[in-house]
Amino acid sequence: MSKLFLVRHGETDWVKVHRCHGHSDIPLNARGLMQAERLRERLAHERIDAAFSSDLQRARRTAQIAAAAHGLEVVACPELRELDFGEFEGAIFESISERDPALARAWLERSLALAMPGGESLPQLARRVAGFAPLLNDHDGQTVLIVGHSGSLRALLCHLLGLGLEHWWQLRMEPASVTIVETYPQGALVRVVNDICHLEGLP
Repeated sequence: MSKLFLVRHGETDWVKVHRCHGHSDIPLNARGLMQAERLRERLAHERIDAAFSSDLQRARRTAQIAAAAHGLEVVACPELRELDFGEFEGAIFESISERDPALARAWLERSLALAMPGGESLPQLARRVAGFAPLLNDHDGQTVLIVGHSGSLRALLCHLLGLGLEHWWQLRMEPASVTIVETYPQGALVRVVNDICHLEGLP
């Protein structure tokens, strides 16, 4: 059995106002740094053998702080980046609705055929993230920390569980949340989803 801790990066200023920040390299804000420190405390007594993260700084910094108690070097993986929003990087949904009502409608209708202009579709995201999964074969029987983004981690979870992408929309991962997955030869088992108990009491 292998054990995977899937962790979404901490808060950024763009998260607070719901801006699309797929490949935009936005840093953690002060609250996000505090969340990462809480993650470190949450994971301090866990066995962790390896740590991976998206190569974007909000995920990489979260991973570095969370893995500090284990003395691990974080391996940065571009495959774990968020969905590329292309021309709509930095936009909020209301502005997308005004600029491209058809695209906004397709997003609300959860269309898998939707591709962001100059960016990615969900199937493209899923294929990219699936390219990360073989790295886990080198850590069979170990515990692995994986820090990414809401979109990429949901795609990875669908991949591990053998779920179609239509279920991507049914998963939720808050900033600095922990989702725990165990993998067996027969398949994957979800133990915890979107755990944010370690963030209680943060201002």
